[in-house]
Amino acid sequence: MHVRHTIQPATPLNIIDVRFDQGIQIFTACTSTGYAVYRAWPLTLLRKRDLTKGTLSMVQPLHTSSLLFLVGGGRSPLYPPNKVIMYDDALGREVAELEFRERVLGLAARRGWLAVALKRRVVVYRFIDGVVARYREWETCVNMRGLMSLATAPESTLLAIPGRQTGHVQLIHLPPCPPPTPSPVQPSPISPHLPPPPIPAPGPPPMRTNSSAKAPISIILAHTTPLSTLCSPPSGRLLSTASERGTLIRVWDTSSGKLVRELRRGTDKAEIYGVAFRGDESEVCVWSDKGTVHVFKIGLPTPDTDRGAVGNRHSSLSPLSPFLRLPKYFASEWSYASYRLPGPTAHISLSSALNSGGDYPASEDAGEEEKCVVGWIQVPVHECEEEEVEEEVMQYQLVALTYSGCWYRLSVPSSSPNSQVLPSTVPSPAVPSTGAIRIPQPRDRDRTSHHHVSSKGKKKEKAESDGERVGRQCVLEEFRRFGRWDGWA
Repeated sequence: MHVRHTIQPATPLNIIDVRFDQGIQIFTACTSTGYAVYRAWPLTLLRKRDLTKGTLSMVQPLHTSSLLFLVGGGRSPLYPPNKVIMYDDALGREVAELEFRERVLGLAARRGWLAVALKRRVVVYRFIDGVVARYREWETCVNMRGLMSLATAPESTLLAIPGRQTGHVQLIHLPPCPPPTPSPVQPSPISPHLPPPPIPAPGPPPMRTNSSAKAPISIILAHTTPLSTLCSPPSGRLLSTASERGTLIRVWDTSSGKLVRELRRGTDKAEIYGVAFRGDESEVCVWSDKGTVHVFKIGLPTPDTDRGAVGNRHSSLSPLSPFLRLPKYFASEWSYASYRLPGPTAHISLSSALNSGGDYPASEDAGEEEKCVVGWIQVPVHECEEEEVEEEVMQYQLVALTYSGCWYRLSVPSSSPNSQVLPSTVPSPAVPSTGAIRIPQPRDRDRTSHHHVSSKGKKKEKAESDGERVGRQCVLEEFRRFGRWDGWA
């Protein structure tokens, strides 16, 4: 008698919260079994802590220090959802506790400062030498997403929160914090030390304000519908906003309140999960529930160049806008590069490729149902000079973290107009025990082989169109998994 056994998949990893630190060097992930701290690149588990008495909804790191801000949540909260716990992971104990009369919806932190978002207000605290003091609070409109953005560079002061009216943004300037003197992360027996921080690429200087003069609160009329995202770079010079429609992302100058760029993600409604500025503030990436990551250039136009010279895609009818009254849609700026995150089927294919050592099979499966977080990192690559001498340079790349425990490292294509990103020629670090894999760029299938093209002009135009489409795709450099099916690596 033959008995047929049904193979049941292991319990999927359910990550409750994933957050990068302010410098995109580490990230935290919490599940129903506890939380862990990982190095952003190369992906390495630094330390973990199992929690048996309850679950967490937020784990916010403070740069690369051992201080974490915890908020309870889930079916069995470890802490009441109306409390923020300051936890020192090196000491393994709580060092402070903040209690409110309502549920905590969002956190933002930098050295010496903590901002807590509630339903209709944002409360800011200052902590120095273990002493936590309430600084001030501001009223907002209904902010169930816990939106706010805090500039984290030294001497930066910007705090952006929703305004009292729908679609408005308040610009608040806090006193600047002193230069950073972070303490090293204390490793656990299973965790190595963090590497020294990479040398940052030259970028704009941080914004400075006179702390003796009280800066007025500015209001930006960003959108007419409720906000869905707020993001600013570490310097606080720019601010990106998006509404619940999810079609447009607007970039503002925080010093003047003027609109710098209006970027179009798409035409259909979507939920934008987040926006991230590149370290030098020349590009911005956007990700949404459509399972795609879009990359835009935000370089400011000069008197010698027009809007099209920035590098973003435009409609073919946009040159006619000075002569014809075209709808605003035709003047939109579209992403010059994008990437579609694979869905569950492709994840299985990737895992099979890891075990077999084969190449990653191309898949059009998209992850519309999977939430993710994206950040910019700097990766060393090698550039060959004319004398065939390799020189190591730093390249900006993207790291995408999904809530199913998948880690993607993406490089932005260098074939786009005015792109300053160098092509990656160095193989990714292979770590067989954790399942690292170098992903070659998927080949675009020749769809014209099944159809007869009578005109050479049409065939040439089709080839150019296919080449342009391939050139706009980000390259998946490396795929890894953080965590395991039962919770941790």
